[in-house]
Amino acid sequence: MAAQNNTDAFKGAWDFVDGDDSDEYLKELGVGKMGRMMAKTVKPRLVISESDGKWSLRTETTLKTMTIEFTPNVEYEEVTGDGRHLTGTIRFENGKWIQNMVDKNGKPSSTTRWVDDKDQLQTIAECGHAKVHKYYKRVK
Repeated sequence: MAAQNNTDAFKGAWDFVDGDDSDEYLKELGVGKMGRMMAKTVKPRLVISESDGKWSLRTETTLKTMTIEFTPNVEYEEVTGDGRHLTGTIRFENGKWIQNMVDKNGKPSSTTRWVDDKDQLQTIAECGHAKVHKYYKRVK
């Protein structure tokens, strides 16, 4: 079980288990139809690590592997799998990983992650009126 403020609980590998239909969320982000169709077919593995205060979130799929490296509370830049350019910040607050991003056109989005009492990683991603909830299991 994850302690409420234990950032170590995020570390490790996580396989996608289930989640809401993300089509409306991806559409709100500006992802094209082909990108949305491809997104429905992938079951990502997230690999989260930290060394000396620098964190890494690697998303592995059969199509592509992408990595975000960041220091909490410090702005970072990212190019998404579909080529969108973002800036963002990630902070840890009350046992949650809160990621706020803005695309090059000024459109904001956010993702909140936490490890629940069943040792599942849950995420809620929001953009505009759209929201998607996903669940991941820890890889043993």
